[in-house]
Order: sequence, then structure tokens, then C-alpha cells
Amino acid sequence: MTRLLVFAVFLALVTWWLHRRLVRATGVGRPWSVVVDVTLVALWVLAVIGVGSGEAFDPGWARPPGWVGWVWLGAMFYLVLGLLLVALVSLFTRLFARLRGSGRDEQVDLSRRRGLRIATAVVVVGAVGAAGYGVREAARPRIVRVRVPLQRLPAGFEGVRVALVSDLHVGPARGVDFTRRVVDLVNAERPDLVAIAGDLVDGTVAKVAPDLQPLGDLDAPLGVFGVSGNHEFFADDGGRWLDVWDRLGIRTLRNEHATITRGGAAIDIAGIHDYSSPAPYEPDLPAALAGRDPSTFVVLLAHEPRQALEASDLGVDLQLSGHTHGGQMWPLNYLVPLQQPSVAGLDRIGNTVLYTTRGVGAWGPPVRVGAPPEITILELVRAD
Repeated sequence: MTRLLVFAVFLALVTWWLHRRLVRATGVGRPWSVVVDVTLVALWVLAVIGVGSGEAFDPGWARPPGWVGWVWLGAMFYLVLGLLLVALVSLFTRLFARLRGSGRDEQVDLSRRRGLRIATAVVVVGAVGAAGYGVREAARPRIVRVRVPLQRLPAGFEGVRVALVSDLHVGPARGVDFTRRVVDLVNAERPDLVAIAGDLVDGTVAKVAPDLQPLGDLDAPLGVFGVSGNHEFFADDGGRWLDVWDRLGIRTLRNEHATITRGGAAIDIAGIHDYSSPAPYEPDLPAALAGRDPSTFVVLLAHEPRQALEASDLGVDLQLSGHTHGGQMWPLNYLVPLQQPSVAGLDRIGNTVLYTTRGVGAWGPPVRVGAPPEITILELVRAD
């Protein structure tokens, strides 16, 4: 609840700034100024409901209005960026005018006010358009097929198809229907193995667990394995969430490994908790790999790509991760490399092959711009 109150206050300050910028700075008169202000306040309320849905509020009633609030936050992101850009251009224009010695007069002020109104209108239309496009994009998960050449892959696992699912983030903006769509898409591909790389939920077990029920229908002959992400620990105990997954038939890997066989060959599949998991759930890769034959090929499930740095040192052949969302909303993709060694797709970190999925859901706003949602089907093949 404290986090929600902090967010509500912060968002109120941003809303006040938007009032100053959209109404006062542009000189919008009544009745339109009242319309804009009432709309901003209403959207503030809906956004607070959205952020609290799944944790402070029951999604049963909070999800529909909260969804609108979350979409508004996506539009607000682009609105604030655009208005800051307009302010920057306006500042440079005024500085340039002063350097040229241009004096201020009523005609100049009117011209600037008119230009500000036009620029603001363009930003508003652009922000709403970007959010609308992003909602449509985020609602259409697609299958991405990737061929992964691997040096030590046993012949018996040649051609194995792994479905990588990550970052559903059900709870505040999406519920059981979205989970069912994802499960149906995965099962239609008939994968040999399903790997879940965390961040399935945003909310508490009591309020959001029913939204994961369709995961119990995931079907793969080599099994369904999963590891926690960072969001499993945000609103509840991550261990309790993994217990829910276990009851759904997902083999959760809690700093441990399992051996799977096919065609007379065996590989290990290991899993660790998220990089930022709190005690007593800190990630422990040495423990996850303890007791296994180092000559056996090993796949690691780890939520964050940066966990591949340690994986490479400890002889992991392939790591499957999520977390980044591919940036989710441009231009955030340019910030991801400040924290992670890979944003999306196939990569190599030292001796470890890494695949980072953009994820199938969306955190926060159900909006994706420049980073479409994916369910990844990885075909493992032996490298030449």
C-alpha cells in the first residue's frame, strides 16, 4: 500500500505539470480547459486503480478501469517525452532570438503561443496514436522460430523444439483469458519441452493465482520447467508463487537441476532464482550445477540475461532468459544495455549461447512499441 501511495503522489505531480503545460501554457479557455482538467483527474484515478490492481485491489472489479489507466500511463510516457522535446526546442529558439537581438513584442508573443498550441496538439495526437498502436501490437503475441546451433548438443537431442515463454505479467491489466491464449498458442506448436523464464504475474497469490490456471494444460513430452522472475517477489513471497506453479504441473527449478533423456542421450536442465531475488531465494548457480557430470550438456533457465556472465564461467552451454521485453516501448530499448548484456534474440556471452525472449506479455501499460510480444520456438541443432 505504501508503494501505491507514493505512486499516487508522484502521478498527481505529473498530472499537475500536464495541467500547467496543456492548459495554462497554451492559454486554453473555458469550457475546454475544464474538460482537459477533468479528464486528467479521471485518468489519474484510473491509473492509481490500475497500479493497485492485483495487489491492493481485487482484479475482479479493478482490472477493467485499471486497464484504461495503464493505457493512459503508456500514452503519458510519450506525451511527457514529446512535451519535453517541445520545451527544449522552444528554449533554443528563444536563446537564438536573444543572440540575434530580437526584441519582444505582442506580435512575437502571439506567434509563439500559436506555435506552442500547434506543437502541443501534434504531441497529444502522436502520444495517443503511439499508445493505440502499442495496445494493438501487445495484444497479438506471435510465434518466433529460431534455429540454435550448439557445439556440445548430443545427437539424441538434434532437432528438439523448446517453447520459451516469459513475462506474461497477468494480474493488473490481463487475466485468465490471456493466459489461455498463450497456452493454446504453445500447445499448437507441439514443442518437445516448455521453458518458463519467470515474471508470470503482478500481484498476490490470493488475488491473481486463478489467472494462471490454464498453464496446467501445457503439454510437452520432455516436460514443463520454470524459474522465478523478479516480479514474483514484488507483491508476495516468490516461493509461494512457485508452489502454485508446481500444483499446475510445472517443474520449478529452485537453484537445482534435472536430467532429461531422449534418443538414448541425456542433457541437464538447470534453473536459478532471479538475479535480484531476496533472501532466502538468492540465485545460486554453483548449487544448481552441483552433483552433475560436467561433460553433460546443460541448459540454464535464468530470468535475466546478465546471469549469463556467471553461467559462462561455470560451463553452461545454453541460457534461456526474458526480463528485458526487448525494451517494450521505444526508445527504452536503448536503455536496456545499461543493465543487461543482451536486449533480445540470440547472442553469445563468453562460452554460453544466450537467447533472450522479448516476452509474451507487458509490464505496466499493455503497450508495446517497437518490441512485439513473442512466444519463442527454439530448434536445437548441432553446430557444424
